[in-house]
Amino acid sequence: MGKTTGFLEFQRKNNKDIPVEERIQNFEEFHIPLAREERKQQAARCMNCGVPFCQSAMTLAGMVTGCPLHNLIPEWNDQIYADHMQHAFSRLIKTSNFPEFTGRVCPALCEKACMCGQYEDPVTVHDNEYFLIEEAFEKGYIKPKKIAVRSGKKVAVVGSGPSGLAVADELNHRGHSITVFERDDQIGGLLMYGIPNMKLDKRVILRRRVLMEEEGVVFRTGMNIDSEEKAQELKEQFDAVVLCCGSRQARGLTPRVLDLKGNPLEAADGSGEEIGCTQLKGVYFAVDFLKSTTKQLMKCQGRTVTELEARGGFISAKDKHVVIVGGGDTGNDCIGTVIRHGCKSVTALEMMPAPPWERGASNPWPQWPKIRKIDYGHEEAIRQFGEDPRIYETTVKSVQATKRGAIKKLTTIQLNWEGRSFTEIEGSEKTIPCDLLLIAAGFTGCEAYVAEAFGIERGPRGTILTESGHYATSVPGVFTAGDMHRGASLVVWGITEGRACAREVDQYLLGYTTL
Repeated sequence: MGKTTGFLEFQRKNNKDIPVEERIQNFEEFHIPLAREERKQQAARCMNCGVPFCQSAMTLAGMVTGCPLHNLIPEWNDQIYADHMQHAFSRLIKTSNFPEFTGRVCPALCEKACMCGQYEDPVTVHDNEYFLIEEAFEKGYIKPKKIAVRSGKKVAVVGSGPSGLAVADELNHRGHSITVFERDDQIGGLLMYGIPNMKLDKRVILRRRVLMEEEGVVFRTGMNIDSEEKAQELKEQFDAVVLCCGSRQARGLTPRVLDLKGNPLEAADGSGEEIGCTQLKGVYFAVDFLKSTTKQLMKCQGRTVTELEARGGFISAKDKHVVIVGGGDTGNDCIGTVIRHGCKSVTALEMMPAPPWERGASNPWPQWPKIRKIDYGHEEAIRQFGEDPRIYETTVKSVQATKRGAIKKLTTIQLNWEGRSFTEIEGSEKTIPCDLLLIAAGFTGCEAYVAEAFGIERGPRGTILTESGHYATSVPGVFTAGDMHRGASLVVWGITEGRACAREVDQYLLGYTTL
């Protein structure tokens, strides 16, 4: 504990944000780091608790609190305060493969469990981590680790999201030869195409790719393992295969589709069948919408809205009334994106009741706080349109479209929750304009075709089945990790799963493991 009275002397100070009016003109990251001396003061607030819940990942009341990676937070906070940055960084990477990702997009489970947060504000663990990893890149602490001796074992990793990258990183440093197969044109999975650039600059992912390639990892993009023949080739050519394909099966939306006169809208082929909501023009799954913006943005010289508009070729929300179904992080990212596009309005629908602004008596520290927050997208919408875009306990009852299938309106209805079930409130219908409907209602598991190609059974939640606490599938030599294994979750859990899976793969390949 570098400064025993630090938590008494210094108040929490967050990184500053670029003003809304300025930052919505581009897709650049908008957090302004504190000066070095201020960061050292923030690290000095760490109390070095006898029992540091921040690194515990304890499950309390069905929710995890504390870091799943068990980061050595008090140790590197102490070293930041002492200005021993290289030593602090060495403690950080002992447990974390990609602090540059978690330091940007993690919801900071560590801070929710911080002892300082019991009565006042928690330590800025998230910002401290971001500072450390960027300092390490800037000062050259990070250098490619050349692998002197290879094991002779080859491993194929299918999918390059956080879990796939963690598996590849761990096993490569162990001495195995790693090839990562990615169906998209860039690595990163949802890090690349599911999280917008202003939240995670894509140059950060490309920087990590260069480092991993210099260390010997081979990335093969545009490779979709979508058949039994391709799956069999991997099993024959590699000593082990790890499936890290994510939980990409989006949850759909099934309201009635009507024409502008209120009659059922039938398919244009004359079959008489009613058209489905997702078949309409102007209706997209959130990830597809975000991906279209990122793909075109990466072709721009800069990251400005003006450059993106000039290039075109993406799903644009400009001058449109936008409705987003889903109140999670992805829904918030959609809000921030459509505002940058120049939308005419944005409304976010959430089925569940609104959480309280402050902790309830039944939700004490160090449990995960079940409270409402104003995220960056909500803040930007409030500034642009004068009100919070979120409407709780509401769902879509029907949508109205032109004869050519272009969405124009939708009708919402309020819900009455009783325990875990709800009923619709009669007479609460409301019709609002909608030119662009984005579905951010979560995911129902991994896409079936990869599991089917390998002959692996999926469970009722759409995830790959393994023994509890293990990563080996029912097919010898084939393993799984990340969202494909545990269901849609956080980046930090993907990395955690990847590290744990790598240990099991290493044990399988060599009969023992030092990971």
